[in-house]
Amino acid sequence: MKRTIFFLIISSLLSTSGNILPQSEEIKLSAQSQECIDCHSSVTPGIVGDWKKSLHSESSVASAIRKNLLEKRISVKEISKIENAGTAVGCYECHSLNATSHADNFEHFGYKINVVVSPNDCKTCHPDEVDQYSESKKANANFNLTKNPVYNLLVETLTSTKDFLDGKTIHGGRNDSAIGETCLNCHGTEIKVDGMMTVKNALGDIEVPRLTNWPNQGVGRINPDGSKGSCTSCHPRHSFSIETARKPYTCGQCHLEPDVPAYNIYKESKHGNIYESKEEEMNFKSVPWVIGKDINVPTCSTCHNSLLTNGDGEVIAQRSHNFADRLWVRIFGLVYSHPQTKTGKTFEIKNADGLPLPTTFTGKIATEYLIDAKEQKERLSKMKSVCTSCHSTNWTENQLGKLQKVNEDTDKMVLASTKVLLEGWEKGAADKTNPFDEELELLWQNQWLFYANSIRHATAMMGPDYGAFKNGWFESTKNIEKMKNLVKVLSKK
Repeated sequence: MKRTIFFLIISSLLSTSGNILPQSEEIKLSAQSQECIDCHSSVTPGIVGDWKKSLHSESSVASAIRKNLLEKRISVKEISKIENAGTAVGCYECHSLNATSHADNFEHFGYKINVVVSPNDCKTCHPDEVDQYSESKKANANFNLTKNPVYNLLVETLTSTKDFLDGKTIHGGRNDSAIGETCLNCHGTEIKVDGMMTVKNALGDIEVPRLTNWPNQGVGRINPDGSKGSCTSCHPRHSFSIETARKPYTCGQCHLEPDVPAYNIYKESKHGNIYESKEEEMNFKSVPWVIGKDINVPTCSTCHNSLLTNGDGEVIAQRSHNFADRLWVRIFGLVYSHPQTKTGKTFEIKNADGLPLPTTFTGKIATEYLIDAKEQKERLSKMKSVCTSCHSTNWTENQLGKLQKVNEDTDKMVLASTKVLLEGWEKGAADKTNPFDEELELLWQNQWLFYANSIRHATAMMGPDYGAFKNGWFESTKNIEKMKNLVKVLSKK
C-alpha cells in the first residue's frame, strides 16, 4: 500500500511540474516545424534528412532536462518560458528565436524566420556551453585577427595580390576574396545583411535576405544578431552531432600543417594509430563519455573539452566549451611559447613594446595579461587527470616534462632567429616598416610560425617526424643558416 502511494505521488509530480513532462509522453513535432518539413522535404531533402537522424528530432527540451546530471546535454535550468518545450526540437524551434535581434529575420510563409542560427539562439537550451565558448579564443577568432594590427598586417601581407613583374600590389593592399577563403574561413567572417533578393525553387519565387561573407562556418564568425562564434563549426547542421564533434576529423578542418599541425601529428602518433585501428569499436554518442568502456584512446575532444568519467561514474574531467580550460601553456603564439592568456580576447593584450602580443620580439612576456602560476598549476592538474586515466603517473610526468624542455629549446631557437633579423634590420638587409614582407622577414616568420610550432606540437602529441624533419629541428636549423647568409649578402653597412 505504501509503495503504491509513493509511486502515485512521483507520477503526480512528473505530470504537474513546470519543467517536467510525463516520461511516457511521445515526442511529437510542433505544428510550425511540421509545415517546415512538409516543404523542405522536397526543396532541401538533405537538410531534412540530417535533422531526422539527429537527437533534436527525437528529443524535447522537457525530456532532455529530466536526465540525470551527468547524462544531460542541455544546461538550461528553467524551461517554462521556452516555446514548444514539449515537442521535438525542429526547424521552427531554432530558426524563430530572438527575432528582434536578428538583422537576417524575414517573413517566410507567415512566420518570422532567421536565416542564421547563432550561439545566442543555442543559448536558449545550452547557456553554460555558450557562455564558456564566448570566453574562448575560438569565439573571438575573427576579432583576434581583425582588431590586432600586427596580426592584421601579417594577414594582409599574406593575402595581398601582387604583380610580381613590377612589385606593385593590386587591389590596394588586401584581396578580400583571398582573406575570406583563407584565414577568415577558419577564424570566421562577419555576416551582414545587404537587402533582400529573389531565389527560385520548386515553390516559386521567394524573397530572402542577401547575406554578405556567406557561406562561412568559422569558429569566430560574427553573426547577423551581433553574437560571436559558430556552434556548427564543430556540431555541423542539421544533425548537430556530438559524435562528429568528438572525432578528430572535425578539428582537422583547421588545425593542420604547417602552422598548427595538430591533426597531422595526431594521425602520426601512437594515439592516432590506435584510433584508426579501433574507431569502429568506440562509442562516440554516449554522455558521459566513459574511459575504458566507450573509448580506449583519446581524440582531440577527449583531452581538451569532453565530460569524462570512469566506470564507477566518477568524474575525471568536466565538460568545457572553453578549449583552454585544461591548457596551462600556449605552444602556438607570436612569437614564443607562453602561459595561456587570461581571456580569449587576445587583441586586448599590450606587451612591453606596446604591441598587442603576449611577448615582445625578444621574449619578454606580458605577465599582466597571462594566467599566473597558480592558475597554470590548476589547469595542468586537469590535463594530468585525463592523461592518468590511461597512463601511469610516471609516464605522464615525464611526457609533460619533455614538453616543458622542448618549449624552452624552441624559444631559444626563435630568439636566435630574431637576433639575426634585428641584425639584418640594423645593417639594411631588410626594411622593418613591415616585418612580414621581405625575404629575411619571411624566413624569420617561418621560424616561429611553422618550425617552432611543429616541434612543440610534435612533443605534446608524440609525433616524432614533425619534431625532426617535417618542419622540425632539421628545417629550423637550416632556416637560421639561411637567414645568416642572407644578412651577409644583403647588408648595406
